Amino acid sequence: MSETKPKLFLLDAYALIFRAYYAFIRAPRVNSKGINTSAAYGFTNTLLDILKRENPSHLAVVIDYSGPTFRNELYPDYKAHREATPEDIKKSVPQIKSILEALKIPLISISGFEADDVIGTLAVRASREGYMTYMVTPDKDYAQLVDENIVMYKPKSRGNEIEIWGPQQVCEEFQVPNPINVVDVLALWGDAADNIPGCPGIGEKRSKELIAKYHNLDGVYANIEDFKGKQKENLLAFREQVELARKLVTICTDVPVEDQLADFHVKEPDLEKLRTIMDELEFRSLWERLSGENKIV
Repeated sequence: MSETKPKLFLLDAYALIFRAYYAFIRAPRVNSKGINTSAAYGFTNTLLDILKRENPSHLAVVIDYSGPTFRNELYPDYKAHREATPEDIKKSVPQIKSILEALKIPLISISGFEADDVIGTLAVRASREGYMTYMVTPDKDYAQLVDENIVMYKPKSRGNEIEIWGPQQVCEEFQVPNPINVVDVLALWGDAADNIPGCPGIGEKRSKELIAKYHNLDGVYANIEDFKGKQKENLLAFREQVELARKLVTICTDVPVEDQLADFHVKEPDLEKLRTIMDELEFRSLWERLSGENKIV
């Protein structure tokens, strides 16, 4: 990792918003107007921490498209069992959009795609153009994108320090020969949160063991005679389902993103506009961080 490379931070908005909201779930932040500001406060706190601690040259926030995506076309039950988004999270999104606007930070959403696809596309593009990219998210799916110029940046959570996963950390965590083989682990394992079925009877531990041994799904099926009993039966009976899961968990890296990387250059915030928003939300401590001697940029 070269320190001379421009540093691009790409934030997965909803992953961080949900994480912030649930971090305060036992003691929500509610201002004097009765508005739950947990999600907006936690998200903004993480954002300011990155700006101050990491001093990125470029930064953008990416948010999921609100309608169906290409994965719903592949598999209509994709994310079908998800609970409805809490109203307090929905109400926090306009607050966060206002804060980003005042900070002059781009917010990107592309029709038909999820945030991880847009971030994956931008990260691959940035890697080609000589940037060091930090994908800011706690979401394990992003591990498949990691290489020498693209890392996962998992922000601090209660009791845990920041984690940065490069290729070595991903290979150790998932027991894979290369980060791209995280896709094969997830295809066998499935993802209950997204309602993606994997292979019945093969959970996290076994999927990692199999890909560690056979390297990828093709290797597993090329050596199917090594398997016995119910596991062999399931691998054969549910092969089509596993192949579908592989497509669903694979992050798309050719999304038609018109924004240019130069557009993400960190700019001086509009402090006047920001103060109005911070006063309204009653984010006094965050405003002090912004307006004090130790300014973020």
